[in-house]
Amino acid sequence: MEFGCDRKRGWEDIMKKRVLSLMLCGLMMVSLLAGCGAKEEPAADAEAGADAEAGVDADAEAESDMEYVKSKGTLVVGITDFAPMDYKDESGEWIGFDADMAKAFGESLGVSVEFVEIDWDNKVLELDSKTIDCVWNGMTLTDEVKSAMECSNAYCNNAQIVIVPADKADQYQDTDSLKDLNFAVEAGSAGEAEVNALGLNNTPVKSQSDALLEVASGTSDAAVIDSLMAAAMVGEGTGYADLTYTVQLNSEEYGVGFRKGSDLAAALNDFFLAGYADGSVAECAGTYNIQAALIDVDLTEE
Repeated sequence: MEFGCDRKRGWEDIMKKRVLSLMLCGLMMVSLLAGCGAKEEPAADAEAGADAEAGVDADAEAESDMEYVKSKGTLVVGITDFAPMDYKDESGEWIGFDADMAKAFGESLGVSVEFVEIDWDNKVLELDSKTIDCVWNGMTLTDEVKSAMECSNAYCNNAQIVIVPADKADQYQDTDSLKDLNFAVEAGSAGEAEVNALGLNNTPVKSQSDALLEVASGTSDAAVIDSLMAAAMVGEGTGYADLTYTVQLNSEEYGVGFRKGSDLAAALNDFFLAGYADGSVAECAGTYNIQAALIDVDLTEE
């Protein structure tokens, strides 16, 4: 009997070992299957990643500013009320050297041009959000502007100058004489930068025309505006006959700004070169009496 019990226990031990072996095999099969499934997932992820990368490449190609503007059929130009560059005539149409040149550029692209008045201090934000397609409004090519936008070549000379009441002009003939004045300046403008660099008291306003109004009304002692605007709007025969300009604070150049990386900047450079060659740029400048401010371009170098 004891031998039979030993045999029985031996048989049970063998069966237990076989069951354990089968269970281990089963676990190994499950692990292998899981491993195969895990290897397939990266392949799917890689495929999805490739599709996403292809999508990014396609988007990059579709983001050409030239194609974007042509597809919507409109070039939206950000401006302020700034004679003689951008201002309205009696009918309410935007005219001026910049406005007329923008219309001609739009025509060369086969699109219409829409002018939108912007807060000058927010010009980069307006551009990047695609509220506008370019800033074309006697814009000074500062280092800040050139780092934030794709800019055209300079096309016009300018300067920031001090505006004061004509009957007080003899008191303000150099920068030292300006220290006690309170200036009105356009927010975000080159004029504001010059006044701040000199440490002068100033009040930012929405536009250069508002700055002139501040001085005319006596709210501010002086203003700093673009020389081209001063020539058109200040002095005898203008709407501000009682104002005049005195100190020139700097020398600068105008350019047009597009979104960073835009191909429209190069297209505008070509457009201007053609306009210099055929005389249309000079003709337009003569209409607004700014021909002396045009930057000389040596066409023989092209």
